[in-house]
This record gives sequence, C-alpha cells and structure tokens, in this order.
Amino acid sequence: MLAAAGIAILVAMGMALARTLLGPTVYDRILAVNSFGTKTVLLIALLGAMAGRSDYLDVALLYALINFVATVALLRYCESGEFARDDREHP
Repeated sequence: MLAAAGIAILVAMGMALARTLLGPTVYDRILAVNSFGTKTVLLIALLGAMAGRSDYLDVALLYALINFVATVALLRYCESGEFARDDREHP
C-alpha cells in the first residue's frame, strides 16, 4: 500500500516537473515548483513511515517550511523585482 502511494507521488512529481518546464507563465512555474516541493514533503514522510523512523517527519516539516518561505520570496520578487524593500529610501 505504501509502495503504491510512493509511486503515485513520484508520478505527481513528474507531472509537476513537466509543468515547471512547460508552464506558459512564470506564476505557473512557481506554482509547479511549490507543488513539487509539497510532493517532496509527502515523499519524505512516506519514506519515514516505510522505514519506521519518526525523525523523518522533522525533516519533512523543515522542508515544508523552507518550501513555503521560498515560494513567498519568489512571488514577492516576481511582483516587485526585489526581495526586501528598504524603508529608508521609500518612506
């Protein structure tokens, strides 16, 4: 059962990777990268369940946090062209 879930996750990762390469807009590509990262979190959690090691869940949670922050940073960069605005220049 877990192996079937792993195969399904790998297929979904392949589809997200295809969308990343073929996406018509940059927002489609960013969404596909976020989806790929989410599938990676699921795969790490699944591998932890298959190996019987609960410490993989910590790695999965950390990866999910990094994935979220990276997606927000990329969207912000695409929207404004900069990661952080210096308020001293723009009051």
